[in-house]
Amino acid sequence: MNNTIKTISDRVSLRKYADKDIKDEHLDTILNSAMQAPTAGNQMLYSIILISDQEKKEALSKSCDNQPFIATAPLLMVFVADHQKWFDYYLKNDVKEYSEKTGIKFEAPQESDLFLACEDAMIAAQNAVIAAESLGIGSCYIGDILENYEYHKELLNLPDWAFPITMLTLGYYPEDYHRVHRKRFDKKFIVFDEQYKRLSDDELDEMYANLEKFYVKENKYDADNYAQMFYSRKTGADFSKEMARSVRVALKKWTGELL
Repeated sequence: MNNTIKTISDRVSLRKYADKDIKDEHLDTILNSAMQAPTAGNQMLYSIILISDQEKKEALSKSCDNQPFIATAPLLMVFVADHQKWFDYYLKNDVKEYSEKTGIKFEAPQESDLFLACEDAMIAAQNAVIAAESLGIGSCYIGDILENYEYHKELLNLPDWAFPITMLTLGYYPEDYHRVHRKRFDKKFIVFDEQYKRLSDDELDEMYANLEKFYVKENKYDADNYAQMFYSRKTGADFSKEMARSVRVALKKWTGELL
């Protein structure tokens, strides 16, 4: 096993951090690694917002589904799917006037542009995660940055065509930290040849058998099985409904309307 594969295999989501700041040279390495990520057309359709201010970290720990550990991380990194810079560049260089002259429609970014920028941002984020891990710096993805769009837009001073797609907490592993690796699904349920495969009932039972061990008969969701319990705890939960509302609001900005 080479060092890269070992780093990927060793990594766990870290929610407890050593009490020390990220070294400047380590942060530079993480950022440079993020920016070496593959990107659509070399456009780098993302921005990275670094947050070390304690008051802002605490605000995000509350707005991102009330997770106190977020505020204890030495550094937060918000990865923003960003078309604003390119469109500001277009406007600065009279692309609108050029489009009118040549008969090309000058359109605002649309849903497909957002998805492409999300791809760029997430690839960069994962590069940052692996680079950080190789330096003894743990991380945790915070998908809840998708919630509370209006609040995060104001807090982070985001323009209309910049959407926060994920956030990372970063901090050094505590001394003698015990890593617990969660078991993943078997590869045969994830990797298909040539085309998608719908799983049979028996295959679904086999796929989820390990998770179903965590079902508790006496549960607060009044669930009869693990699937019902998990749906109620995650997909059917208030935070999930807020996330859906938030994303719908953000999508209203990505219309492709004529500019």
